[in-house]
Amino acid sequence: MMNNFEIGDKVSVIDDAIDGVVLKINNNEITITTNDDFVLTYKKEELVKINKESLTNLFSSKNVSQVLSEKTEPIKRSFTKEKKSKKEDFVLEVDLHIEKLVPSKKGLSNHEILNIQMDTAKGQLEFAIRNRMQKLVFIHGVGEGVLKSELEFLLGRYEQVSFQEASFQKYGFGATEIYIKQNIR
Repeated sequence: MMNNFEIGDKVSVIDDAIDGVVLKINNNEITITTNDDFVLTYKKEELVKINKESLTNLFSSKNVSQVLSEKTEPIKRSFTKEKKSKKEDFVLEVDLHIEKLVPSKKGLSNHEILNIQMDTAKGQLEFAIRNRMQKLVFIHGVGEGVLKSELEFLLGRYEQVSFQEASFQKYGFGATEIYIKQNIR
C-alpha cells in the first residue's frame, strides 16, 4: 500500500503509538508534529495516513497474517561457545616408566629406580602447581603397585591436590589423574 503524503495529512506511526500532522516532506523522509507538539522525522514506510478511507481499507491489500509475518523478525539463532583457557585444555602427561626417564637402567637397583621415578613425579607436580595447571596425569604402569602407592603417599601431602584413577579408555589401568585446586591459601 503506497501512501502519497501531503503537508497537512494526519498520520500515524506504524510501530509506535504516535499520531501527528505532516509538516515537511523531503524525498523519503517526512517530518511530523505529534499531538504532543514534538517534531519528529520518519521514513515514508514508517507512516500511514489517517482518514476514514484508510481506516476502513487499512488491510484491504494484505491479510492479517501477511502483515504479522512482515512485522516479526526471524529468530536469530545464537551460538555461545564456551571460552576455555588454554591451561584448562592442556593436560601434562608424565610417563614414569624408568625407560622414559634414563638412557639405560643397567646397574640401577629397584630402590634407585623408585627414587628417580618419585623425584621426577615430585618435580613435575611442583612444576604444574607453580604454573597453575589444573590437571596432570602420571603414567606409572600396573606392576606390583609399589610406585602407585608411593605416588598416593606423595599426593596425599598436598592440600590443594586430589587424585583418582585416570581414564581407562585412554591410559589403561596404570595411570593416576591429579587435579590441582587453585587459590588455596
